[in-house]
Amino acid sequence: MTVTADMTIQAFSDALAAKTATPGGGGAAAIAGSQAAALVSMVINFTLGHKKYAEVELAMQAYLQQSETLRHELLALADRDVEAFSAVAACYSMPRATDDEKSARTAALQTALKGATQAPFVTAQKCLALLQLVEPVGRQGNANVVSDAAAALYLAEAGLHCALINVSINLKLIKDETFVTAWVAQRDQLLADAASASAAGKAACATTLEIAL
Repeated sequence: MTVTADMTIQAFSDALAAKTATPGGGGAAAIAGSQAAALVSMVINFTLGHKKYAEVELAMQAYLQQSETLRHELLALADRDVEAFSAVAACYSMPRATDDEKSARTAALQTALKGATQAPFVTAQKCLALLQLVEPVGRQGNANVVSDAAAALYLAEAGLHCALINVSINLKLIKDETFVTAWVAQRDQLLADAASASAAGKAACATTLEIAL
């Protein structure tokens, strides 16, 4: 499997546009999140070492460690999404001529669907973590580049919602009601947390930039 991090932007775009199942929306969500993290890191890097922002130097160093970790984790999640989808696709190719084969196929598919639910959910969690970083960075970071923190917020928000589409579609196919109930609750809580983080981040960036977002 081609590692997404090793692909050029053109190659990834071509692969995304091609008539192939992967990469797809889950991978695009992870890439959007990774780009958001990169923008947050950029804002922080323009803040570090600047005399005007000396009071927030230590805080920014901590934020940078978080944003850089998220950037690399989200990039890796693009490949995890491919692996999870491929596991589901493989189940549809399993034999089903006998009752035993049908049962084995169904069991394997249900297991794979659970894995395919968890992978994009992790992407959404990482995007939420980024949304939560935008508020302090947008409020305390170098005002000359806080517009990039605002751009990061919208990218992270898009990545989160894109990832959760895949969570929801997989939950629709899972027969384990206990699993579905638990994951629906987690998804809804994540959405609520994201709405709060997004509002706080927008307010911080808008105040610093003195524009409406």
